Amino acid sequence: MPTVAATPITPPDQHVVTAREAIEPLYEKLELQTESLVLSAALEAGWSSDEATKALATLRLQDALSTLGRTA
Repeated sequence: MPTVAATPITPPDQHVVTAREAIEPLYEKLELQTESLVLSAALEAGWSSDEATKALATLRLQDALSTLGRTA
């Protein structure tokens, strides 16, 4: 019967990059894509770019405050 060598697991304190460093580029890419889609939809619905940008900023602020457990 063939044997399989155990794959060593690198302990967290020996990782080359942190989890945040690993996922941050993907998070930022998804955030930009989402923002672009939301703004495009608002513009197609007849909103001005200024209105759409302010509405998106307001949503971001509310989300951040909610994450921090605060209210606007």
